[in-house]
Amino acid sequence: MNPTPEHTAHDTKAARRAGVTAFVGTTIEWFDFYIYGTASALVLGKLFFPDVSPAIGTLAAFATFAVGFIARPLGGVVFGHFGDKFGRKNAVITTLAIMGIGTVGVGLLPTYAQIGIWAPILLVLLRVLQGIAMGGEWGGAVLIATEFAPPRKKVLYGAFAQQGSPVGNLLATVAFLGLTAMSDAAFEGWGWRIPFVASAALVVVALYIRLRIQETPEMQAAVESQEKKRLPLAEVLSTHRTVLLLGVGAVVAGVAITYVKTTFALAWATTDLGFDRGDFLLVITLALVAQVIVQPFGAVLATRIDVRRAVLWMLIPELVVLPLMFVLIQTGSLTWAIIGMVLATAPHAMYYAALAGILAQVFPTHIRYTGISLSYQLSTAIFAGTAPMVSQFLLNRTGSIWPVVGLGLGYVLLSLVCMTALLRRSATASGADAEPAGPAPTRAPAATH
Repeated sequence: MNPTPEHTAHDTKAARRAGVTAFVGTTIEWFDFYIYGTASALVLGKLFFPDVSPAIGTLAAFATFAVGFIARPLGGVVFGHFGDKFGRKNAVITTLAIMGIGTVGVGLLPTYAQIGIWAPILLVLLRVLQGIAMGGEWGGAVLIATEFAPPRKKVLYGAFAQQGSPVGNLLATVAFLGLTAMSDAAFEGWGWRIPFVASAALVVVALYIRLRIQETPEMQAAVESQEKKRLPLAEVLSTHRTVLLLGVGAVVAGVAITYVKTTFALAWATTDLGFDRGDFLLVITLALVAQVIVQPFGAVLATRIDVRRAVLWMLIPELVVLPLMFVLIQTGSLTWAIIGMVLATAPHAMYYAALAGILAQVFPTHIRYTGISLSYQLSTAIFAGTAPMVSQFLLNRTGSIWPVVGLGLGYVLLSLVCMTALLRRSATASGADAEPAGPAPTRAPAATH
């Protein structure tokens, strides 16, 4: 029986509502996660690791930054299990609450001068809490958007969840940019805490929105057909291992480059190149504005043309503009730094927009939360979370920015190879007339369509 126009309209409305819900929730979660990265580049090293040189203190702060990423696969496994077994809605509500607790806790945490060694220990524990929450959040938000979406537009709707990342990052950067008028003493004394504590209000708003959503139709169908028989993690590792590994590699360029060109570059520019803190935060802010505008076009491109060709168009330019960005920043010119950062942002941002919808279609419904969460979170733990720390280590060791450039180019090439292999394996549909949404589901049960 064909759906009535009223039913179709209702489904479209539900899909849009789910997309907006995913966007708002991920924006708040990413805001909470990103403010830690900005603070680690600007102030946490001084306050929580004061007995070392500034360069080593920054490295130590970046190490605590990386801890949050290391914890993310654990969150992906835990919430992926419950999301695949019992539904997406409750999982994303819980992750949002946990993220709020961890973030506000950092904002209220005494420094090393006040409680000694307990300060960095508690900082790490709260960062782990953030990591677990973020690890469970992303997969659930993506599935809320894509599992409500029309069958041929899943990549497009997955971009709703992806858009939360640059918007959250933009809000985090703007929050610290607004604090640059403070004196260094005021900023280091209490000013840096404001974004962390203020995030509590944003979390409450996001929780209210998420409490009003329904379970996704595909998950309801999976429950009714009793597809949740095996342990999701065991099935992913036993029967979808190759897809998982390719997914891990495919994610790298979408996530690791961000932290090389923002978190690391912020510390490098303000410590070694003489940029004012407020000036370089402005550079990052303008680049994030460009990302918010440009990023959705990646999902549109991947929907309208062959996905494999779209991936090439989005990643290959990064091999040129990423080195160019570092060259332009090194001139010391604010204008050239802005141009370089904006140019380097567009390719990987567009790729990031298409990434979620592609991954969401290569795992069956009953293990999808676990599968995409592990792919994404293992990649962020291994590559993205360590990117600022490894970049700073290379800079400290060599005194040159070019090893860092090489690291970034390696990230791009890895994703190019893995995504190409993943799309080939998944028998990607192509052709603008057919309006392909991305790869066909791998072993997807009938209930998912």
